[in-house]
Amino acid sequence: MDLYSDVPVDVLGDAEFDAAFELLPGLVDLRRADELMPLGPNAVYTASVVLWLLVYQRMNRGATLAAAVKHLVESASAMCPDNKRIREGTLSKGTAGYTTGRNRLTPEVIEWFAREVRDSIMATAPLTKVGPVTGERRVFVVDGTTILLAPEPALQTAFPPASNQHGEGVWPVALLTVAHELESGAATQPEVGAMYGPNAVSETELARACFARLPAGSVVMGDANFGIFSVAHAADQCEHSFLFRLTAARFQSLRKRATLVNEGDGFQTWSLSWTPSSKDRQTNPQLPADAAVNVLIHEVVVHENLTLWLVTSLTDPAPSAAALYGRRGHIETDIANIKLVLDTEHIRARSEAMFRKELLTSMVSYNLVVQFRRQAAELAQVPPKRLSFTGVWNTYTTFLLPHHFTDPAAWRAKYRQALHYAMRDKLPNRPGRNYERAAYTKRPKSNQFKKRSKPANNHQTKPK
Repeated sequence: MDLYSDVPVDVLGDAEFDAAFELLPGLVDLRRADELMPLGPNAVYTASVVLWLLVYQRMNRGATLAAAVKHLVESASAMCPDNKRIREGTLSKGTAGYTTGRNRLTPEVIEWFAREVRDSIMATAPLTKVGPVTGERRVFVVDGTTILLAPEPALQTAFPPASNQHGEGVWPVALLTVAHELESGAATQPEVGAMYGPNAVSETELARACFARLPAGSVVMGDANFGIFSVAHAADQCEHSFLFRLTAARFQSLRKRATLVNEGDGFQTWSLSWTPSSKDRQTNPQLPADAAVNVLIHEVVVHENLTLWLVTSLTDPAPSAAALYGRRGHIETDIANIKLVLDTEHIRARSEAMFRKELLTSMVSYNLVVQFRRQAAELAQVPPKRLSFTGVWNTYTTFLLPHHFTDPAAWRAKYRQALHYAMRDKLPNRPGRNYERAAYTKRPKSNQFKKRSKPANNHQTKPK
């Protein structure tokens, strides 16, 4: 009896299985990475090996260097290049070689890897049905978050800690802006900047940089934080359409200059040639003198306690715009999965360069789990969000990540087994639960601690 009869042998088709075999770290032939960064014939920690180990660490919630090397020696030596130390089993379990390989890995190679994984996953997803006028397009949801880094001097310089009336903290704070593709859930390469200090940036500045990485002709969505002229203009200049939420105050300000063009049951629509205000120009001196964007402004009553104010360059009717915007609701959960499940807030990097490398491999790890969840959801005939990200991640790391396959047939069999279990990682179905997000206040922490002073010239000053 086939224990996994609920997973058809040809569920994805041989072509898609082979594509997955070429894509997933630990199961992937990354010779193209070695071509981008060639090393000598005696090298063990080539670009492909280092990339796989970096993903292995992130998928295992920041496994140590020593754990990654031991796993390579014990379970995945077949992915290493032909080398005498590999053949004879004499490769050292020390971390010096891997450390050198991590430092040697160029940003170009790891960015290529992250981009290839994202694009391959997106290619398997359908386009989003935006509305009756726009039709089908690729839609991206943009949002930001912060993560705390290790209290290392190099990171404190690049990403200064927060400060208050009691002085500066010790934990570097990095600000991230990420775009998630709506259908596949794949995350793009994040834009990163400092939250505090002289070089501090905002989510909206990072979002403008993020737009340049998206395929031309995409639709970008964001909450009211992004519903400002400079972000809309940046999206328009990158040849993207946009759909942003407006604050009540900004909506009222724009409506005064707009022309009513349509209204119906529960909605009104105005048209406007949106131009920057004097404050917009002060904060965004790069805006050209003739900067303007033609937009529609929608007011949509969702229910008695919720009214949406939207600004968009799309020409679809208000109900379609509101329905599309309603699909952005899971973005906070997606970012939380990156931060908490994959433990991105505990990246052990001691330099800015290594932090960026580990952050990118965190995004690769996230995308691989998202793709695996989407395939399992198709088999279970439920939306991908009905499957627990944590549960699917546990299945992936248990059944697929520890193994290295050199034969696609063996990979298919293991993949079917993993899908069999991933299909059962369902979240409870609780229809009718519709309420506004709320946050619980944190338990106050004690301040009865003596503040640790920074040593002068790396030597503690002895008390007198």
